[in-house]
Amino acid sequence: MSEEDKSETKSEVKDEEGKVSRVIRIGTRKSQLARIQTDSVAEKLKELYPDVLLEIVAMSTTGDKILDTALSKIGEKSLFTKELENALERNEVDLVVHSLKDLPTILPVGFTIGAVLKRESPYDAVVLHPKNAGKSLDLLPNKSVIGTSSLRRAAQLKKRFPHLEFKDIRGNLNTRLKKLDENSDFSAIILAAAGLRRMGWDSRISQILGPEDCMYAVGQGALAIEVRASDQDILEMVSVLHDPDTVLRCIAERAFLRHLEGGCSVPVAVHTEVKNSQLYLTGAVYSLDGSDSLKDTMQTTVSSDNQEEQEKVDEKVQRVGVTALKVSGAAQDAAEKLGVDLANLLLSKGAKEILTVARQLNDAR
Repeated sequence: MSEEDKSETKSEVKDEEGKVSRVIRIGTRKSQLARIQTDSVAEKLKELYPDVLLEIVAMSTTGDKILDTALSKIGEKSLFTKELENALERNEVDLVVHSLKDLPTILPVGFTIGAVLKRESPYDAVVLHPKNAGKSLDLLPNKSVIGTSSLRRAAQLKKRFPHLEFKDIRGNLNTRLKKLDENSDFSAIILAAAGLRRMGWDSRISQILGPEDCMYAVGQGALAIEVRASDQDILEMVSVLHDPDTVLRCIAERAFLRHLEGGCSVPVAVHTEVKNSQLYLTGAVYSLDGSDSLKDTMQTTVSSDNQEEQEKVDEKVQRVGVTALKVSGAAQDAAEKLGVDLANLLLSKGAKEILTVARQLNDAR
């Protein structure tokens, strides 16, 4: 591809009357859930920009192809995003729809998150084997095996439910549910409630795990639209999809994780809330077995009432990979600082040591 072609980001078509329409190509993973999520974004864009033609380009990622190894063991920071970002870099797509929790806190140079949509439930859900219908985790028999691909979930739940055993389970939602239902290896599996709800499988949710049982992953439940940072047209187009509260919560969460230097290979969990112009962030780190942990909560003001704050709304500034053109810059700064401050608080109490041991033990497994 020539440099001239690389710089060309716009594609146009004419209808029978000669009217020119912009074609926007949306990249997505091939899984059913990814397609549902991408279709929902496409519908929103179509409502806002009826003259734009949308084309969905689906592809497989590294994380979709490696199904026999735990995510935490693969050691690749962009398991579900790399191929999509390659297509974005080659101008084969104009934007990519991701689950925000799949996006590393440091994006490749030249990319940014141009929109963070309103969050679905960020909590984890228990899906029981049919033989255990009507039960909850605390009522399952001793040594019942629970399937989860997440160190974060396993670490918290081992501490909370010591009578249970935990085993890796991989695959997309359909695959994992099939593994649960068709054999007796697992008494239950833990999945993100957001994914189950987007698939229309609310009836499979046996129990929602609140923060007292299991805090969630950074960005869980939120959809992100990744774009080329230099593509101002697309950035402006998608920026109207930002949900301000979700943006602020996820900036704080991502700043917390980045400052801890965490990722999927260590157990880090969060819980956030915006109430009365206050952003609350609870963050925690865990040993692999959950026996050692540090957890704390901090808050900050994220209102944007005064003129100086309002003037900062449209700055094109990235904060932990997010460019939120329609959200107060001062509020974003406060959210990012909150994440860093909470990470520093936990680090001062020994979080680095806990995470270092967790990483070493995970690598040795």
